[in-house]
Amino acid sequence: MRASSPVVERVAVIDMGSNSWRLVVFGYEPGTPWWSLVDEIREAVRIAAGLGEQTGSERVLRPDRVELALHTSAVFSAFLRATGVEQVEALATSAIRDATNGEELLADIERTTGLHARVISGEEEARYGWLAIANSTTIEDGFGLDIGGGSIQTMKIEGRRLADSRSLRLGAVRVSERFLPGEKASPKQTKELRVHAAAKLEELGWWSGGGRLVGIGGTIRNLAAAAMKRLEIPDIDVQGFELSRDALEELIEELASRPASKRSQVKGIKYDRADVILGGAIVLATALDEGGFDAIEVTEAGLREGAFFERLLGERELFEDVRSESVHNLAHRFGHDAPHEEQVWTLSQAMFDGLAAAGLHDYGPEERELLWGACLLHDIGVAVNYDDHHRHSEYLILNAGLPGFSPRELILIGLIARYHRKGEPDASELGDLMQPGDLARLQLLCGVIRLAEQLERSRDRAITDVHVSANGGPVSLVAACDPSRDTTVPIWAARRNVDLLAEALGREVEIHA
Repeated sequence: MRASSPVVERVAVIDMGSNSWRLVVFGYEPGTPWWSLVDEIREAVRIAAGLGEQTGSERVLRPDRVELALHTSAVFSAFLRATGVEQVEALATSAIRDATNGEELLADIERTTGLHARVISGEEEARYGWLAIANSTTIEDGFGLDIGGGSIQTMKIEGRRLADSRSLRLGAVRVSERFLPGEKASPKQTKELRVHAAAKLEELGWWSGGGRLVGIGGTIRNLAAAAMKRLEIPDIDVQGFELSRDALEELIEELASRPASKRSQVKGIKYDRADVILGGAIVLATALDEGGFDAIEVTEAGLREGAFFERLLGERELFEDVRSESVHNLAHRFGHDAPHEEQVWTLSQAMFDGLAAAGLHDYGPEERELLWGACLLHDIGVAVNYDDHHRHSEYLILNAGLPGFSPRELILIGLIARYHRKGEPDASELGDLMQPGDLARLQLLCGVIRLAEQLERSRDRAITDVHVSANGGPVSLVAACDPSRDTTVPIWAARRNVDLLAEALGREVEIHA
């Protein structure tokens, strides 16, 4: 554990979106990459309401929406005062940007609440979206899409950098009011919306070729959440989930079959998005079709995180390795014992690589990285309680999440951490994400980390390395020892915990010092 608590500063980012307004508070340690989400409040202001119905050059925010916006701003301001958060960045997007009385609203907000907000351009909005995508996924080359209430931001990404972007007026609120205004959506209306969205996307000139597509924004997250509710998997967030074109079309069919007032009854669909979710879903489906994409990968990060990352990372802009930063950030967050966990990884990789060299398994870099992640996180559950800390570790991994990893990878890391002490690994917990061979994969990885944990049982690096040999008989694990340390405890503990690895290998396992 750390001898003293680090200095943690807080910054609030307010996203005055066209559909919902969110105030998110991030905690971070200046001069480091360590950060976390610490608080959030939200109000469905729907400031864009009515803009989609206005066809002239004058687009005016409705009085009832302005009143709710002023009230929400007062609540946000009171929250910031009460919690003592002084660093604040408030950003207004599409609806306020397009409305003729948008600047007037922001002036009234500042006059009545003291809260200063600025309107960001479509280009800035896309840049924040890119920062969110590039720092929460492993995308190198591909495309990004943010579906908001008033507009969508399209992004072309090359070498992790934003190569091109464009803001299009295809937001979920806007298109729903214009093309799907009633309780029921007819096939003719949905077709007209698809044609309109396709024409706008075609104007880009570069939205084609398929490849990797990453999506952000409440509409995309909500659709992904609804698709995940149809699967038998642990209750985790949508980070890294791939929403396929087929699954999206199934959702569209179900949503279109219901009146707008009943769409929230579709499992996973939020009540305050139900009346505009179909419009957003159709825009998303059209974007997939026009771009030649089979699926869209979803990230929990969004404009708010993008604005925060700009502050956290400064001129760096991007994390060097999203997956590595993600694991280390979570480990740091829960006050881990870094030397112990690094040593468990040192011993685990020695066994994993040694067993592979001996021809005892054919797993590769993917499994090795999952093992690494589990090694660094296997003890974070001690932050909850030592008793059953292996279970607490799994809970924290699944619920805190690991940006850059898929849901399947996240669950596997959680399971490896869970079974690092005891128990028989159960691959069925992967549910619909389970693949052939997962039980054997899990048994070997859990068997390795369990022995590594025992060989580091005294937490003093008494065992410095492990050498593997196998000549047709039992598998021999020879522990290299620090001559200045007593190895009685680790050798004793390891010999009592060889059964799982032996079962995975189908061979007896012997520990030698």
